[in-house]
Amino acid sequence: MITRRSVLLGMMLAFMLNLMMVPTLLAQNKSIVRMGATATQSFDENWLFSRYGFQPDGSRKEEPKNLESESYNDAAWQKLDLPHDWGITGPFRSDLTGETGKLPWKGIGWYRKYFTVPAADAGKQIFVDFDGAMAYAKIWLNGKYVGTWPYGYNSFRMDLTPYIKAGQKNTIAVRLDTESWDSRWYPGGGIYRHVWLVKTNPVHVGHWGTYITTPKITAKSATVKLVVTIDNATKKNVIAKVHTVLFELGANNTPRSKAGATKESIIEVKAEGSAVLESQATIASPKLWDIKSPNRYVAQTSISVNGKVVDRYNTPFGIRTIAFTARNGFLLNGKRVEIKGTCNHHDLGALGAAINTSGLKRQLKMLQDMGCNSLRTSHNTPAPELLELADQMGFLVWDEAFDTWKVGKKKNDYNTIFDQWHEKDLKAMVHRDRNQPSVFIWSIGNEVPDQRNVPLTKELADIVREEDQTRPVSNGYNDPDGGREVGAAVAMDVMGVNYFFSKQATWDADPRYKDMPTLGSETSSCVSSRGEYFFGEEYKNWQISSYDQAYPGWGCTPDEQFRTNAKFPHLLGEYVWTGFDYLGEPTPYNSDETNLLNFRSDPSKMAELEKKLEEIRKNNPPSRSSYFGIIDLAGFPKDRFFSYQSKWRPELPVAHIFPHWNWSERIGLVTPVHVYTSGEEAELFLNGKSLGRKTKTPGIDFRLVWDDVVYTPGELKVVCYKNGKQWATDVVKTTGAAVQLSLSADRSVIDSNGTDFSYVTVKVIDKDGLMVPRSHPSIKFSIEGPGEIVATDNGDATSFVPFQSHEREAYNGMALVIVKAKKGQQGQFKVKAESEGLTTSVVAVKIK
Repeated sequence: MITRRSVLLGMMLAFMLNLMMVPTLLAQNKSIVRMGATATQSFDENWLFSRYGFQPDGSRKEEPKNLESESYNDAAWQKLDLPHDWGITGPFRSDLTGETGKLPWKGIGWYRKYFTVPAADAGKQIFVDFDGAMAYAKIWLNGKYVGTWPYGYNSFRMDLTPYIKAGQKNTIAVRLDTESWDSRWYPGGGIYRHVWLVKTNPVHVGHWGTYITTPKITAKSATVKLVVTIDNATKKNVIAKVHTVLFELGANNTPRSKAGATKESIIEVKAEGSAVLESQATIASPKLWDIKSPNRYVAQTSISVNGKVVDRYNTPFGIRTIAFTARNGFLLNGKRVEIKGTCNHHDLGALGAAINTSGLKRQLKMLQDMGCNSLRTSHNTPAPELLELADQMGFLVWDEAFDTWKVGKKKNDYNTIFDQWHEKDLKAMVHRDRNQPSVFIWSIGNEVPDQRNVPLTKELADIVREEDQTRPVSNGYNDPDGGREVGAAVAMDVMGVNYFFSKQATWDADPRYKDMPTLGSETSSCVSSRGEYFFGEEYKNWQISSYDQAYPGWGCTPDEQFRTNAKFPHLLGEYVWTGFDYLGEPTPYNSDETNLLNFRSDPSKMAELEKKLEEIRKNNPPSRSSYFGIIDLAGFPKDRFFSYQSKWRPELPVAHIFPHWNWSERIGLVTPVHVYTSGEEAELFLNGKSLGRKTKTPGIDFRLVWDDVVYTPGELKVVCYKNGKQWATDVVKTTGAAVQLSLSADRSVIDSNGTDFSYVTVKVIDKDGLMVPRSHPSIKFSIEGPGEIVATDNGDATSFVPFQSHEREAYNGMALVIVKAKKGQQGQFKVKAESEGLTTSVVAVKIK
């Protein structure tokens, strides 16, 4: 007899079983650590490392055989956690080239790691995902060769399943070789990005197996189209049910309220094969992603087989429209947005190529404060963290693949693997990044020597379009005449021009290109050293005057580029070379012959530069990092920062006087004074006396100049005006003698995970708290409590002090110390800076 109680018990049992079978919704207010497969865990800890081939001191160490073997004795190897850059520890060597930072990055590195997967994982698919490994990565598991990926900038996956031993110890070995890789900048060496262990059931969403587009967007609703690739590693055909739920995504990748869902779909997936499923969902009143309000969503896709959920996969995305026009510029969600961008290499200064999210976020915050709204990943696929931060913070990204194609700039750069790998690398970049709302342009190359190759240009552009049709394809042309003349540029959707805008009017009149939008993919290349000012010359003591008037032959001042932009208002905008100084390529103190490529069509310029390069080779400059940055290698703004801030943030009251006013040797001598301001006019005062009021001519003047100021110690003050009203002021004073140090941390509370960094700025100040701009005392750093010093720097491009040193000279009144908490510790630690004859300073950093 069936009783009411038994019916209730049966219903409850069915309800519980149903809960176990249906996709589990994302936990509200809990951050997603890693997008993609939900069973993903960090694989960064507890690696062993040994270096062979070229050694840091220039000697050579023979590479033993069988380093991949399970039985190899690695007891003497270095223990470390990833990410790891083996070149950044130096030492700097004068015999190495400045173009790659005078650092010993070339070598052969081996990494080994022991790990166990539970016996319960038998039958699962086990993968290892590398976000990037420099270079020529080869991977073994338990002595068995798994595979290779040569291009050090790309992310890739290796399938460990055939060789994994569930419930037992496993040995993974990775060999990297930078001796076979050439670079024009510092590329680093090692597993310098994160590594992840991914576990799935045999039926699962494929690697980068989701593709989300939003083909129809209105204020009332957005259509979300989802394409899912499902892999079946079993030997039987399976019937899979696929269901996707959409959520709003908050800060720190935290899911919020449900926004929509697809209908459950059923699809057959062939044995040891794949199937592709398309589905749609609707989001009501969609919150658009843009640079001011970077709203995001996340799609959680669940796969069920025989009533059991076998896989879940998270895909972040944004809803926005983009349009590129030849006459009305770039439109984001229907509104024109001027591209105010910077080019950036991948290193993080004193940290080298090793990725660190807190360090990268610090850089992006500074660029955003300057008014930058777009990033160009020069000249390679970036770390995933850059795109994740760009999505969250509201940056547009020009995502770039290569620096060379078939014809190399260096003997052993990408040209050596192009034929075999270009299609795989391009597809890997697009598949990984095509759901990121920040990515709005694909770039197939930068200043490649074969940019006039019509069939090759079309082939590369078509590869990208096969994988994503929602974004334009571009290329960075430093021979825009040549690219247009032969018709190679016809394959582009957006014309990227590096520097040479003199024929813009002619290009606009060319019927083939009159409807093609043009973007300054690389501009200015102004060079300067923070806090250095020379009078009557630009270059001195391997430094460059910070009056912001110096640039190589292909470049121009920021002011001149602003004039070009004003002259051709239909241009989409610009990417300045560069946002930050970077390791290597210390132009003009750089003998890199690839600089000649910028003058391929001007023999007289090539001859002139060849002569200069020969002089540089003989002198062997001590420069180890670039001078191009708007911000120096330590993260301290140069004067140019305020030029771009004034132009890019006209609503912000900006006034900035330079140079500093400590010139005891120049009393009675003319000392020019320049002012950057977002105002329209300004009046300069010296010790209370007016030196005159000057007005900008719109589209012409982007700084105000008083060239006849006679130096007298005291106070310089500028009062800037806009619309006839006082707008902003700035003051610089002659300081007293240096008497103390001042410390300030960019973040006074950090995580205890051992990878969250605080950047502590040190200033040398006088009794009134003013920074003494020409001071260079030696400073010792120490920590009291559960903290560690990661690195130090000062922004001096000629300093050979190792970044790991706890002692460093201030450079023009400033230095930097990067610190972290000891992993797992609590409380706080104190950072101390001391220098002989100066009052010591201490700053506390809390650990959470």
